[in-house]
Formats: sequence, C-alpha cells, structure tokens
Amino acid sequence: MEYFVESADVAVVGAGHAGIEAALAAARMGCRTILFTISNDAVGNMPCNPSIGGTGKGQLVFEIDALGGEMGRAADKVMLQDRMLNLSKGPAVHSKRIQADRRLYQDIMKKTIEHTDGLSLIQAEICEIRKLENDNDGYRFAVVDRLSAVWHAKTVIICSGTFLDSRIIIGDVIYPSGPDGLHPAAFLTKSILDLGVKMLRFKTGTPPRIDARTVDYSVLERQDGEEKLTPYSADTDIAELDARPKLPCYIAYTNEETHRIIREHISESPLYSGQIKGVGPRYCPSIEDKVVRFPDKTRHQLFLEPMGDGTHEMYLQGFSSSMPSYIQAQMLHSIKGFENAVVMRHAYAIEYDCIDSTQLSAALMFKEIPGLFGAGQFNGTSGYEEAAAQGLIAGMNAALFVKGKAPVTLTRNSSYIGTLIDDLVTKGTNEPYRMMTSRSEFRLILRQDNADDRLSEIGYAAGLLPEDKILRFRAKKAQIEAEKARLRSVIISPKDGINEILESVGEPPIKTGIRLSELLKRPNVTYELLAPVDPERKPLPDAVVFTAQTDLKYEGYIKKELADAARFTKLEKRLLPEDICYKNVLGLSTEAAQKLDKFRPLSIGAASRISGVSPADISVLLIYLDIKNKERERADDQE
Repeated sequence: MEYFVESADVAVVGAGHAGIEAALAAARMGCRTILFTISNDAVGNMPCNPSIGGTGKGQLVFEIDALGGEMGRAADKVMLQDRMLNLSKGPAVHSKRIQADRRLYQDIMKKTIEHTDGLSLIQAEICEIRKLENDNDGYRFAVVDRLSAVWHAKTVIICSGTFLDSRIIIGDVIYPSGPDGLHPAAFLTKSILDLGVKMLRFKTGTPPRIDARTVDYSVLERQDGEEKLTPYSADTDIAELDARPKLPCYIAYTNEETHRIIREHISESPLYSGQIKGVGPRYCPSIEDKVVRFPDKTRHQLFLEPMGDGTHEMYLQGFSSSMPSYIQAQMLHSIKGFENAVVMRHAYAIEYDCIDSTQLSAALMFKEIPGLFGAGQFNGTSGYEEAAAQGLIAGMNAALFVKGKAPVTLTRNSSYIGTLIDDLVTKGTNEPYRMMTSRSEFRLILRQDNADDRLSEIGYAAGLLPEDKILRFRAKKAQIEAEKARLRSVIISPKDGINEILESVGEPPIKTGIRLSELLKRPNVTYELLAPVDPERKPLPDAVVFTAQTDLKYEGYIKKELADAARFTKLEKRLLPEDICYKNVLGLSTEAAQKLDKFRPLSIGAASRISGVSPADISVLLIYLDIKNKERERADDQE
C-alpha cells in the first residue's frame, strides 16, 4: 500500500557523479531537493577507475568548478598523483588527470551532501516515476520506491548510471547486478518506457583489481607524478595539495603469450559468443577486443594504479575483460611482473539501459515531458567527468525551471560541456560517449586554464557561484589583462642582453627594439626565459602567468578561432520556427526533412550538425527563413 512522505522542488534519482552535482546545484540555488540512492554507502562511488580527468575530461572538471560545481574541489582533496597530459603538444590539448583515493572521495562527497542546506539523502530504490494528473502547485511527478513510499516533485532528474536493469557478465556467468556488487534498479526501466521514452542498451566493463603485495615491481616501469601541482579548483590551496600522500603508478605490457591465451579462448568471451547484447565503448575496448582488432600488435600497454592510500588494491588499467575468471587468471599470470599476482576483484562487463539522448533539449530536459531531466550514463555517456558535467547543468536547469526562469544552455564555442551536450542532443550516440579534445572545433579558446573566464559569470548569473568566488575570479582576470598590457608596452633593446638569451635557445637575435609580447610569440621563448631582461615584473600566481603567456603566444591563432566562433554564434542566433513543417520546405532532401522533423533543432547552427543534413539543405533553410522574414515585414507594412 502506497503512502505519501513529502514534497520537494527537485527529486534526483541516483547519487553517482551526475546525481551529486545535480542535487548540490539545485539545493544551493535554493530548491528543496531529495537525492535518492540504492545505497548510502555508495554515494560518489568510482566503480570503473580510480582517477579523475584525462584528455578532454580534465577540461570538463575545470569547467564544472568554474560554474560552481563540486567535483574539482573533492578531486584535489583526494589526489594521490597529479599528471598533466599532452605537455609535448600545445596548450589547447593540455589535460589534467589525477589518481584518486576512491573511498576518501566517497566520504567527502557524502559529507558535503549531508551538510548542504535544503538537501536530503535517502536510501531507496526508485521503481516508478509517474506524472501527476493534476498539476497541484507545480508538483508534476510522483516518485515511488520499492517500499511503496511516495514523494511528489516539481522536477525529476534521472541519474541512474549503469544500474537500470543491469547485469554482470563474466564468461558464462551472468546475473542481475549493479556495479561493485550493488543490486540493480530492476523496475525503473518499465516506468520510463511508460512515459514514452525511447531506450537503448549499452555495455561497459572494468579490469581486475590486484593485490599490490603480489606484484613484482622490479620489472615494471615506475611512473611518478609531477612535482609542480595544479589544482582543479580555485578554492584549493597549493599547500593543501603538497600535503597529500604521493603514490606512483607502474607501466606493464601484455605479450605474445597473453595474446595466444586470448585467441585460444576467444570463443568463450561473451563479447564474441553473443552473450553480450549491449553496445560497448569504442575508445575503451576490452583486452580481448584489442587483440582481435589489432592482430599485428605484439603488446598492449597497461597501467597499474593505486586505489587509495592504505589499501592494497591496485587497478590494472587497459586490462578490462569479460572472459571467464579462470582464463583471466591465465592472462594475468602471463604478464611480466604478474606471474604470482592475486586477483582481489575479477574483471567484468556490465550491461544496462539508457536513453536515446536526442529526446532531450540542450537544457537536458525531455522535450515532450516538461520537468523531467536526464544526466550522466542514463543519457548514453561514459565517464565520471561527463556525468558530473551533465548533472551540474541538469541540476541548474531544474532549479531554474522551478523558479520559472530561462535555462542555462551552453554552446559548443563556450565550453567542452556545451560540446558534450550538443553532440548528445543533436547527433545522439550509438555507443557510450566519451569526451575527447578532438570533439571540439574550438580547442584553443576552450583551454582548461581559461575555464573560469568562459563560465564563471554564467554560474554567478544563474545563482550557483557565490559572490566571493566571482569577485576572486574578477580579480584574477584583472591581473591577467594588466600583465598582458604591460608585456605589450615594454620594449627591449638589443643592448639589454636579450640576444644572448635568444641564441641560447636557438632563436635568431634582434636588431631593433621589440616588445616583450612579440618575443613571447617565438616558439622557444617563455615568460620565465625573459626574466633577466624584464626587471619590472612583479610576482604573480602561476595561473595568471600561464594564461597571460598563452593568450599572447597564440594571439593570432586565437583571433582566427574567435572569428570562427563568431560565425558559429551567428548561425546559432538564426532561430527556426517551432511550428515549421519541414516536408513542405521546397528544396530540402527527403532525408534532411525527416531528420529535422525528428530532432526539431532550435537554430540553423543546430540543424547543421545533424547527420544527414547537408550544406545544401542549410542553404535551403536560410533562404526559407529570409522569405518568411520578408513576408512578415510586408504584412507588418500593410497593417
């Protein structure tokens, strides 16, 4: 028998990385929020890997922090190793990645939730979300748990992760389960289908966890973190990072014996026997998939990573598998250094339900179900960072929806978060979506070091970023602009000793006076290199120096990319009528008309990114809009 518990502005289903950011954002923006989770002990769990960030993903974490989210702050507090990826390349693709103490991360996130005003954490398996027949004071939905408890909510955000009707697969052993042995959400899929939502079936997997005491490290390559640490969050003090314990990772390799074992037993892999029905991530394949897809490779690189400070569990990145456990053991013991390794948790594949993300608007709300939002792996993505980014936007927009305000919608030229969401809602995905720097056409202006410049004012305007943080950001921005202006004004003469410095790094000498800003544009010249000839410089924070230097060094390229972004914005502002009938637009291809009618893009820019809509189709739409505008003008003149 059902019984009513209470009402809330926002109900969030699932307390993974998406659910945490969604619930915190909504509550901090003044909405009464309830966060439901299958287990209070699994809040902020890291079932896949013990790290935060990576190529393209690090940018997302910086952007989450700039908007007022929580992931970056927590990540800094649990860092075991800090690495900046792609340092050999330009700053457009520099991406921070940390090794995280996964249990400490959970503890911090749970405490943060419990100490946030207006937010309740409730352990309950949500089995049903139904629309209320009478919209009573804005309460649109009933959320029902397995014990028949009922909550009413004005908005609902589904952040179910990999729990929806999920099952674990290890060889021919298949059983219903969520990640890390938690029980699945067995009933919610039906309720979502009843709401008219189209569902998909995806699959992901994890490597085995190894007992650190059983590994021979003498034959592995040690990989330490960097000495100079960069925090994710503007709230983090460098001294706090320096105080964290620093643990190494290790590099290992598969070999021909490993590959022989896999090939001999490939018929027992659920991936090839047909047991796995869900679509897996192309960019993070299992080890057996790698061996089959790349038969000429004699080895694959693996990374042995710490799971936390004080635990013997190690994570073997690159060795995910769904092979039977006894074959996993053979595969593992064939690797140099792992001959006697003991498995603490076996690798497994997990299948789960998710949605066709094209049903969502750029606010992450279902187009046909006002007040219902989706975020994270429920939307077809993979990764903690992608989930947290979506959760933050969904939580902000749920709060704005409750308040009757316009949503926050980020564009591709504003952020990686905007790129992620735009890809999901305009193109959809037929596999777990992973963010990469290559997905953005505006990488140079979407660097991780300038995330606050791009997004902090948006977070502040929405009511999420507090005033003290926006004032701190504005002060930093003023420092950057002042230093850039100073470097443009200081002229160095050949007599100042600059030529000796230039020759030391292989740069040609100068013959006349030159501005420091122009010298910085040379490939081998850095801000620090110019210190001996720049005595007037004042000590500045590393973040200020890096952004000022990068802005000047790549000034020409940045101007070009900004011009491209302006053209992009122009197309985004050419809005399409909501009632347009695409099959009646003369000149549109049949495929374009069908795709446009399905996705109902808001603008010409969004229409141009839909698969099947050609440049010729865009030209037809532009002509159509011009004709309609002239018709309206004539009608207005006649009146």
